[in-house]
Amino acid sequence: MTACAIESAESDNGDTPRAECVITADGSYAARLALDGDCWFPERWTLDGPEPYAVPLPGHQPEEPGTEVQPMGDGRVLVRRPTDGRHVFSLLYPTGPGTGELLLGAVECPDDGTRLRMLPPAPGGERAYALAVGRRSSTVWRVAGGAFGPERLAQIPGRCSGGVWLDREGRMLALDRESGGRTKAVVVDLERDGEVSPLLQITTDSDDRLLLADPDSGLLLIRSDAPSPGRPRLGWGVLGSTLPVRFPESLRMPDCELTPFAIQPGQVLTPESCGVALRVDGPVACWVGVWRPAERTVRHFASPVGWLTGTGVWTREGELRLPYATADVPCGVARVEAPAAPVEADGDPRPEPEPEPSPAAETDAPGPVVARPVPLQQAPLGGLVTK
Repeated sequence: MTACAIESAESDNGDTPRAECVITADGSYAARLALDGDCWFPERWTLDGPEPYAVPLPGHQPEEPGTEVQPMGDGRVLVRRPTDGRHVFSLLYPTGPGTGELLLGAVECPDDGTRLRMLPPAPGGERAYALAVGRRSSTVWRVAGGAFGPERLAQIPGRCSGGVWLDREGRMLALDRESGGRTKAVVVDLERDGEVSPLLQITTDSDDRLLLADPDSGLLLIRSDAPSPGRPRLGWGVLGSTLPVRFPESLRMPDCELTPFAIQPGQVLTPESCGVALRVDGPVACWVGVWRPAERTVRHFASPVGWLTGTGVWTREGELRLPYATADVPCGVARVEAPAAPVEADGDPRPEPEPEPSPAAETDAPGPVVARPVPLQQAPLGGLVTK
């Protein structure tokens, strides 16, 4: 296993530039902050051609600490620059030897207790969103793709984190909301004035967060301490299913932290066969794991040297692509051929031999066993997911 490069991430006070890679929902483009000596500048990667290539997009001056970048579906790069209580948004694009810039506007955050960050790239790539988290409420902003600059779409009581898209239209956004001392995933309908509805509640006293979702199959990756209070575990469920969230033993690795970062798309009828890419952080190194709900094991792969840690994209055919950058290869993509899930004679993926016990059974908690977790089966879009 190779040691992972230390990635730069914005701290709470915005003192460190973000240098991780962000990939569009369809995997066509990526963007990151790159270094030129001691100076940071935006860089766009094209990933959907025969070979990946990078286009530098330096501005008139180096990027300041706290800058975020995000690729758009048309190849432009959205930039968020915080300055004096304001967050200024611009679109960058190549113009011959230089960089063009289209100013979109700014979001005011005068309260020192408010933090604003970009949400993950929206499906379609035409719009981009940001989340401003205040002391008692959180606000979803559309910062690109609107008619008149940044637009406030929804205000949600409580402090929110995360951000996962549940559909291909960019309408249903899942957030992890902290309220009453517990964190539960909720859904925000951006086309119904930010209407909020519950998505995930495994037990009353558990912290239940949504990490990833695949709109095609409805597969959800969840982190919750329901099966072991105070010790979060990875679990999975299916949006619209009446089955409980399961917490496989294969996703428990002593002395390692597992973080899912990509789900294989296109498996509409078989969520159990979707490949899930995991970043595995061990005591002295990190590497890539591949897991499927239909299997009882995690397959381990060495991460490429220079991996832009924790980023990657699946093809529908099951190839995992990991972006990396080294001195010799400044823009590269490593391809991992992950074995498909075992298949029964009737063509269905082989399920795990034994279902996981319910959270209540695992913890021997008093009271009735929780029959199902969410209401996943009652959640928005649940009826649109084929089970």
